[in-house]
Amino acid sequence: MQHEAPSTPAAATGPGVAVERLVEVVDLLRRHCRWTAALTHEALLAYLVEETYELYEAVDDVARASVPSPGLVDELRGELGDVLFQVVLHARLAAEQDHFDLADVVAGLTAKLVRRNPHVFTADGALLELPGTAAGPGGAAGAPVSAEEIVETWHAVKRREKPSRTSPFDGIPHHLPALAFAAKTLARAGESAGPSEGAPGGRPEGGPESRSVGTQQGEVPPGDEATLGQALLELTRRAVHLGLDPERALRRAVLEYQAGSERG
Repeated sequence: MQHEAPSTPAAATGPGVAVERLVEVVDLLRRHCRWTAALTHEALLAYLVEETYELYEAVDDVARASVPSPGLVDELRGELGDVLFQVVLHARLAAEQDHFDLADVVAGLTAKLVRRNPHVFTADGALLELPGTAAGPGGAAGAPVSAEEIVETWHAVKRREKPSRTSPFDGIPHHLPALAFAAKTLARAGESAGPSEGAPGGRPEGGPESRSVGTQQGEVPPGDEATLGQALLELTRRAVHLGLDPERALRRAVLEYQAGSERG
């Protein structure tokens, strides 16, 4: 998707002014553009999925480039704008129904980030005296916090925020691409990076079941859909244990295959 360069540099206006203008433009479109006025939350879903995938592709294209070209960087900027447009539109629709507006969305997100990062913020949102440390008595900074502790705190706060979620798999969108869905499920089950033995629901690498699904070189490939599904799940499990993203890995492999086929 091609995007025009912004008419006014963001640095000249600041994000606050730019976002206010965007909200104003969306408001005018809702009132004066028949197509935009007819939009609903449901009608926007297809666009949200498409724009999210385009943003994923733009981010990965920049990440894959050793030195991203100006075109790739501009594409990333544009795709971020397209996803932001979706957020603003959904907030506008909610505001029209007297549910909430974009300010409520932003305020809720800000409060959540403060709550889930007590190694950076005090309870009232002020910066800790020594960011990156655990808050001691009275909010004073304490010992440095490890990356593992940060993740555990994030999840602990999230559990307190959503006590109705009793399963580790609650909240995983079922419409994720299958590889991403599998990887997220395995990670929630505790099968994160590291040896699989001893992980909840895991089994030793090379165990009887993993040998039977046809993931080793030279073995007979799966002969039916169910067996193929188990083979893909096992391969995804191995990716999760290695700390790899199977969705991105497959996408990049397909891109390399396409490029090789075109050259050949």
